[in-house]
Amino acid sequence: MDPKFWHDKWQMQQIGFHQPEINPYLQQFWSELALKPVGDIFVPLCGKSLDMCYLAELGHKVIGCELSQTAVEQFFTDNQLSYQASQLGEHQVFSANQIQLIQGDIFSLPVDVCNSIVGFYDRAALIAFPDDMRKNYAQKLAELIPVGVSGLLVTLDYDQDALNGPPFAVSPDWVEAYIAPHFEVTQLFCEDVLADNPRFVNKQVPWLNEAVYKLTRKAI
Repeated sequence: MDPKFWHDKWQMQQIGFHQPEINPYLQQFWSELALKPVGDIFVPLCGKSLDMCYLAELGHKVIGCELSQTAVEQFFTDNQLSYQASQLGEHQVFSANQIQLIQGDIFSLPVDVCNSIVGFYDRAALIAFPDDMRKNYAQKLAELIPVGVSGLLVTLDYDQDALNGPPFAVSPDWVEAYIAPHFEVTQLFCEDVLADNPRFVNKQVPWLNEAVYKLTRKAI
């Protein structure tokens, strides 16, 4: 899976992963982080998610990272926001009010971009990567998130033999093996949501678990 895969998805608007409404898990569990309603929140692989608007409405400044310039431009167009563009090394920065979207490869994102964050939110980043890239992403996330900072992680888990990703299956065992060495992990929720996902039903996937975790960066 190379960057062209995602650029093509956005170019052809094959974006079934985009949710046209605010994620209910974000609304239900964000308070578990016990954050003050100020401070910067990092959203990796943010796409044009409305979740960023929700976080901004809570009083946070949102720092998103997204590979596709199409996704970034659509976010501002869809939400009728004017923006200013600047350059950050090989990345472009699009800024409007409380939202700053950094367009480019997250794996080359400078660590100091996240120095000021008080929280983070990953709904569609970890599950976007196949296994080898996912391990690299987990390591990159650990590099970006300062010690003591907490965030929410939303995952999907299912029989990967029944359906090729993305989204890719991420099991609790995988989280324990590759996330837990860097983060304190607390599972807040897990439920079989197969009945609500016709794509998986039609492919005869036997089960589909959606889980929400609270992650807190540990000291090394």
